[in-house]
Amino acid sequence: MIKNDGRATRRFFIKPTGVSPLNPLDSLNQEIIECRKCPRLVEWREEVARVKRKAHKDKEYWGKPVPGFGDPQARVLVVGLAPGAHGSNRTGRQFTGDASGGFLFPALHRAGFANQAEAESRSDDLILKDMYITASGRCAPPDNKPTPAELNTCQPYLEREIQIIQPKVIVCLGKIAFDRILKIFALRNLKFSHGAVYSIHPSSLSFHPLSLLCSYHPSQQNTLTGKLTVEMFDDIWKKAKSLL
Repeated sequence: MIKNDGRATRRFFIKPTGVSPLNPLDSLNQEIIECRKCPRLVEWREEVARVKRKAHKDKEYWGKPVPGFGDPQARVLVVGLAPGAHGSNRTGRQFTGDASGGFLFPALHRAGFANQAEAESRSDDLILKDMYITASGRCAPPDNKPTPAELNTCQPYLEREIQIIQPKVIVCLGKIAFDRILKIFALRNLKFSHGAVYSIHPSSLSFHPLSLLCSYHPSQQNTLTGKLTVEMFDDIWKKAKSLL
């Protein structure tokens, strides 16, 4: 069944009478959480969850693939790299509990995409408005470097998120996320540059044109060196709003 919500045409799948309607995004997230397709990543994420970092030794680690989260009717889709070993792999939510999130969520709060600047756990009352946050890879990788094969294994999850959510703007945090979106939409000869915007034509995944917006990743490697400043990051979210 096809329904028009005024922003984009979306597909809703209805179960037989007497059964609750299937939410495709919730169903996808459950599938992501149960994934064990990459042995190297499964071993690493679970080892990190067992050993823990000293600062978090009394806390329970998530230790599973991390699904996306946010507004299911979002017009802005944010794509990151992969969960941090002691951030999302610990908390079970994208960009939550680490320095990257400590830079990201205050910016989203200033821009009006988040109801608060703090993001420490899945129960912290954080709500995203008109935004959904996901990643190219769903498991914490050793040295924060997923292999191309592992990213390829995760790609169908990202494709399905795009198809379900039907965003108008995709914000890529970092070149790896940018390259993954290029691969999904079979785009070539586009260069990653902070603040760059590209147009994506309608396809089998997106029923309408998309804007692709590039940003440096809010990792400490970028924020502590001045490669990505607060002002630069705020401008990204202002630009994302202007593209809606």
